[in-house]
Amino acid sequence: MRRLLPDPVDPLTVAEAYGVHRPRPTHRPWVGVCMVAGLDGSTVVDDSSRALSSPTDTEVLIGLRALADVIVVGASTVRIEGYGPPSKAGQTIGVVTRTGEGLDFTAPLFTSGAGFVVCPTSAPELPVPTVRAGRHEVDLAAALAQLDVGFVQAEGGSMLNGALATADLVDELNLTISPVISGGDGPRLTAGAPSLLRRMDLAHVCEDDGFLFTRYVRRSG
Repeated sequence: MRRLLPDPVDPLTVAEAYGVHRPRPTHRPWVGVCMVAGLDGSTVVDDSSRALSSPTDTEVLIGLRALADVIVVGASTVRIEGYGPPSKAGQTIGVVTRTGEGLDFTAPLFTSGAGFVVCPTSAPELPVPTVRAGRHEVDLAAALAQLDVGFVQAEGGSMLNGALATADLVDELNLTISPVISGGDGPRLTAGAPSLLRRMDLAHVCEDDGFLFTRYVRRSG
């Protein structure tokens, strides 16, 4: 990997690129979104992001996970991508769902004790730890406020990203731009969000094998 902006550096490790200070906002953790998208905007190919990724993109994902205290991810992404227990000791993974239906609570993610569910108060009793916020829909701001940690990484899918953007909870966007045109009708980065403008500041651009690794942070003030 090499950094193009702000100061060119070649080579550069993932740890050097992403191991930066993340100030915890008042009343909730710092929230970073990590995603990959093709040149035409799709975040999936055949319902998965794997075809858009690269070895360095995987390194970035793993490197950011090593920095995060908690990972949050949508229930459908957990099923499609086959999430298991995190490799970082003490890290937990919150699965966002309205009802808990379709989740396999016998899977290693949950039997390991690392998985918990983020759901509204209307969801039924579940056999794993839960963070409940909102009556019929998850109130993400209230849910995140219950997590006494510094850095939460959100890993999609696009509906979860859209909900975070709608609630103005995205402090950081780590977006890999894959050098492919994938076609299809795959979702954009923030599916389901209403029209909105959230200005972000460009923190860095790195490159490897034609992939661009961008990092944007919330504009202060």
